[in-house]
Amino acid sequence: MARFSKLHSLSLIKETGVVPVFYNPDLKVTENAVKACYDGGIRAFEFTNRGDRAHEIFRDLKVWAAEACPEMVIGAGTILDAPTAALYIQLGADFIVAPCLNPEVARLCNRRGVSYTPGCGTVSEISNAQELGCDLVKVFPAGCVGGASFVKNILAPLPWSMLMATGAVEPAEENLKAWAASGVTAVGMGSKLFPKDAVANGDWNRISELAAASLKWFASGKK
Repeated sequence: MARFSKLHSLSLIKETGVVPVFYNPDLKVTENAVKACYDGGIRAFEFTNRGDRAHEIFRDLKVWAAEACPEMVIGAGTILDAPTAALYIQLGADFIVAPCLNPEVARLCNRRGVSYTPGCGTVSEISNAQELGCDLVKVFPAGCVGGASFVKNILAPLPWSMLMATGAVEPAEENLKAWAASGVTAVGMGSKLFPKDAVANGDWNRISELAAASLKWFASGKK
């Protein structure tokens, strides 16, 4: 079961505003990525289900993080169906994220008291997700559906919406301030936060610095 409650996980995502999105088949590399983000001030991390036996990496990561990064909520991403969601919840996922909306996953997560953030690209999809009990909805792929202007236009008729933009998000001041100013609750950021050369060379301090700067830029854009 999740270590943290649904309310606590959502609160941390809302408070910090930046959610790293990461997968690596090597447990040690994944641990280092999580710790680098933690040291930079990140408190919510999405581990994506994108490789063979990924759930085993996630299981061990959660055990390690309970001691090494005790304040970090760690969720599972790229969850497409209810059985996979159930597996990750059983392994301790604090929240579930998906690239698409699946009503079966929504019902399962509601039953288990775990936040479900599905990917949506239209007003109808976002509204349907909210009807299914999704508090936080992912705008995905954010850069393809209209970027920051799409978010602004969604929040006009649906001002109560909590949106997380994923795709076309970069650890750059102008980019993050623009997303923050659009009204998003949070952003999800993948490969741009984890440069290949930094990961390959074990330059985790660089990733910590990018994480810290990203939090600062996003927060300043909210003001």
